[in-house]
Amino acid sequence: MLTSLSINNYALIDNLQVNFSNGLTIITGETGAGKSILLGGLSLILGKRADLTHINDTSKKCIIEAVFDIANYDLKSIFREEDIDYESETIIRREILPSGKSRAFVNDSPVNLNVLSILGEHLIDIHSQHQTLELTSNDFQFQIIDALANNDTNLKEYSLKLELYKETEKALNTLYNLKSEFIKEHDYNTFLLKELEEAKLVSGELKALEVEYETLSNVEDIKEELNLSNQLLSDEQIGILNTLTTLKNSLLKLSEISGTYKELYTRVNSTLIEIDDIFGDLERSQEELEADPNRLEVVNAKLQVIHNLLLKHSATNIEELINIKTKLSNKVLSAENIDDDIELKFKELNNTKSELNTIAKTIHEQRENAIPKLVFQLEEILVDLGMENAKFDISVTLEDEFLSNGKDDLSLLFTANKGGEFKPLKKAASGGELSRIMLAIKSILSKYIQLPSIMFDEIDSGVSGEISNKMANIMMQMSKSMQVFTITHLPQIAAKGDIHFKVYKEDVNNKTATHLVKLNEEERIVEIAQMLGGKQMSSSAIAHAKQLLN
Repeated sequence: MLTSLSINNYALIDNLQVNFSNGLTIITGETGAGKSILLGGLSLILGKRADLTHINDTSKKCIIEAVFDIANYDLKSIFREEDIDYESETIIRREILPSGKSRAFVNDSPVNLNVLSILGEHLIDIHSQHQTLELTSNDFQFQIIDALANNDTNLKEYSLKLELYKETEKALNTLYNLKSEFIKEHDYNTFLLKELEEAKLVSGELKALEVEYETLSNVEDIKEELNLSNQLLSDEQIGILNTLTTLKNSLLKLSEISGTYKELYTRVNSTLIEIDDIFGDLERSQEELEADPNRLEVVNAKLQVIHNLLLKHSATNIEELINIKTKLSNKVLSAENIDDDIELKFKELNNTKSELNTIAKTIHEQRENAIPKLVFQLEEILVDLGMENAKFDISVTLEDEFLSNGKDDLSLLFTANKGGEFKPLKKAASGGELSRIMLAIKSILSKYIQLPSIMFDEIDSGVSGEISNKMANIMMQMSKSMQVFTITHLPQIAAKGDIHFKVYKEDVNNKTATHLVKLNEEERIVEIAQMLGGKQMSSSAIAHAKQLLN
């Protein structure tokens, strides 16, 4: 519900601040007084594009702010999706800067115009004869029928299931494409995998193999150097071990004479033990080392295989080759199991399709049951609105294709004349007739769903006094469950409002400004009397105005 509207520096409005309440709010004023300016400002709050021509004083920015009570509107999910702070009292502000740039805010969070448009659809429905084209759209016609059919839960379930169906169908197509690729690549992947498996690759073995290859390739040179090393260590005359043993014994004697040499003795003794260990290792290496041409050939062959695989797969080490082998193994395995995966996904798709068909059938049946009720209520209201010969022919046909809201093809035909040919609404109804049909539909919908605040913009144009009275009664009935505004030139409608505002122009200091003022009881009598008889009010016009208000 719109609770307040503030407009500053917009068109002919310098500064306007007005509060609204629920019920039926009437807005009247002479032609050209600025009612369209008021609607234009409100439209900016709902996401309409703005430009510099909207600014009254181009040296200042234009600010339009509206406050909405949305506690009963169930809009938390939209605020969450758009990443806006939710407040039950939501403030929407629009600013047009002197540069022509525009900014928008919802609860002080900057937003783009698309977000305003999305929110606006749930907040205010500005309805004029120009907006009745919505009535001819297939989507809107389904919304009407589904509201009466109580299909909201079914449509949500259908939407979720349809999304799952499309995802499953996409996954199945992906599997078919994979199978096609697998068929092309399977033999080659199997060959590559076999090569890698036969190589019996072990992580880290390349370095060990290279060391072993170098050793086996240089056995004689290594033996010669080992022999020399052993001689240097163990020769009786100049061997390091004998020399160190002599040194150790000498330092032992010194340490027994003086403790000063004990540390030197300990250090030499430790060195002797280490050198002795080295000698033992060299002896073992010398004993173990022997020429093995067969092993050299095996190692050389294994290294050649590894280097060829590294080159073939553009890898830098064995670990990468092992990863490639794993991927190839998965591909080959997937290729061998793809038919099982396809069969499983195909069953899943069929199950989802079956569930979708069941929900679509339920939606269809509830629509069929709701249509006679809708037709009866529409035709009954239109009789009151002076369209006593108006008839509707509405039907839904279950088709094969899954659509966004079921599987129905909707036919909504209309004739305004007795015995006339049924045709689509846009071909069979005039602008005035469409306007009355839309009023009838909105009045019906208000009984079944929570509609946003609605503003009827002179939809009573060209309507007689008797019919306008019926229009007013419909608006009054609607206002019991929602906020209704109506901009009107008809006194019969103006008299039925709970609250009455007047739009008027005033010239001050050679400048024209538009104002909006709330009328009290006496002012309402004057306004309605002027609507009845013009500026020169007669006593009968005043009496008639009082009668209408009572």
